Amino acid sequence: MEILPLRKDVPVEQTWDLTDLLENDAEFEPSLAKLVEDAINFERTYQGTISDAQKVIDVLTAYEALYESIIPIGSYASLNNQADHTDNKAQMRAAKYGTAVGKISSTFSFVRSELLALDESILVEAATLNPNYKVYIEELLKQKPHQLHPEVEKALAAFSSTFDAPYETYNTAKLVDMHFGEFEANGEKHPLSFVLYENDWEFDADTKVRHAAFQAFSNKLRDYQHTTAKIYNTHIQQEKTMADLRGFDSIIDYLLFDQDVDRTLYNRQIDLITKELAPHMRRYAKLIQQANGIEKMTFADLKIALDPDFDPKLTMAEAKEYVEKALDVMGEDYKEMIEKAFNERWIDYAPNKGKSTGAFCSSPYGSHPYILMSWNERMNEVFTLIHELGHAGHFVNAHAHQSYFNSRPSLYFIEAPSTMNEMLLANYLLTHNDDLRFKRWVISNIVSKTYYHNFVTHLLEAAYQRKVYELVDAGEAVNATVLNQLKRSVLEDFWGDTVDITEGAELTWMRQPHYYMGLYPYTYSAGLTISTQVSKRILKEGKTAVDEWLAVLQAGGTKSPVELAQMAGVDVTTDQPLRDTIAYIGHLIDELERLTTEMVAIKG
Repeated sequence: MEILPLRKDVPVEQTWDLTDLLENDAEFEPSLAKLVEDAINFERTYQGTISDAQKVIDVLTAYEALYESIIPIGSYASLNNQADHTDNKAQMRAAKYGTAVGKISSTFSFVRSELLALDESILVEAATLNPNYKVYIEELLKQKPHQLHPEVEKALAAFSSTFDAPYETYNTAKLVDMHFGEFEANGEKHPLSFVLYENDWEFDADTKVRHAAFQAFSNKLRDYQHTTAKIYNTHIQQEKTMADLRGFDSIIDYLLFDQDVDRTLYNRQIDLITKELAPHMRRYAKLIQQANGIEKMTFADLKIALDPDFDPKLTMAEAKEYVEKALDVMGEDYKEMIEKAFNERWIDYAPNKGKSTGAFCSSPYGSHPYILMSWNERMNEVFTLIHELGHAGHFVNAHAHQSYFNSRPSLYFIEAPSTMNEMLLANYLLTHNDDLRFKRWVISNIVSKTYYHNFVTHLLEAAYQRKVYELVDAGEAVNATVLNQLKRSVLEDFWGDTVDITEGAELTWMRQPHYYMGLYPYTYSAGLTISTQVSKRILKEGKTAVDEWLAVLQAGGTKSPVELAQMAGVDVTTDQPLRDTIAYIGHLIDELERLTTEMVAIKG
């Protein structure tokens, strides 16, 4: 395996084209300066003038337009930095943008304060005058009990980039300062990095190589555990301070408030999955152990393939073919979007030094989506690719039908469209090849990628995160020792005596940026619960279910997550969809056991 190339040495066709945002780097600074100037002029023009319903509409129209003008510049700074955190110019560009956003946010703060100071009847009248702002005004009124004095809001807005510092510092430590060097296995030396471990070594079929990589990777994480814990503690104490200032009883209530979700839905995802999915996943772990002839199943073995000898490599062109066939059911407009994503370089898929780990889709309003991933030529990455294209399809649809303020749904729903695409890929693969080995390979990919990743990895993150917030709500702080203990206890509770939680597994909390994004981890299983049910409907009903799903995507943020799920025929106010999804995962593992037994019998 080769050492990761520098960004400048990566083939340009494997990178994204950011010229839709800004033509070149030279445009950045003048564009940013104009933004700050426009924001100051906006404040001068509108501050103190909002007195009636028409003035409310006037200020919101100008406010929304300003936000739209910020998006391409912020996206350009962020995406360049995410593609290569070692690029000094990209680092400085992102920093300058952060400083400017602090100034801009401060000048914008009067809008919310002045609107909420008005009599409620004026805001209701404004929503009638221009229904486009109805959702925004309703959300604003909901936040009224938690609004602070205008000068306090202005000061908090000015510190916005400072509040982002823990996340930025975490990324810098992880992607710039951590150098993993090499590790040795079977008498050979191998290169190691965050991307190489999470994209390759974690899946390696050779147990000695895999375990040596895990140990070397864990050793390097351990060197940074105290600094990373300090950064994380700063972040969560900051969240606690904001929750207290705004009058919430806990960080959890504060973070769920913006998601338009109550604790019932949040706790159900964590508690029910921890209790009822664990037995199924322990069976899956035993199946991997038996199939791979592993003497003792450890945490470092959980990501390997059920059938490592049947793991065909795929080019990006072959992946594109799978994606197109799987998403054909979504109709012509969706197919056209997929074509553009590949042909117009929306996807940055070359692994390179300094690139952000994992994968994401950024969907700037007024432009097209941008997908970051590191392609490893394995089938599991086709699931990653189609997942991120699900986010892209969601926002292409939402942006085409909604204004900026109405385009983004609750975080609770955000992973439903992405995991839906994974389910459509699974449906396609399972119905287009009857070969036993291929079928087992596909099902094992569905379990190991779609469900393990979203229903186990992220769920265990959510269970751990809840424990952390409960401590902080009780007035405690956390350090590396506490975080390690919490993570280990969550892993041991879920896996029981089926998996040995080896030393180093407790450091998994250091790997995930989601902890800096509020209550995000649990939303993966929430979204997949919805998409599992809708994908079954699509398989059974075809176009009717697809049209209803497209209407959900087009609704953007105009409905609550419960209402969006209801539009798609799923009632998430009950535990039935979640129980059905857990049962479906159990059924897939039954199938893997049955196919394995059948294949062994055929071999004799």
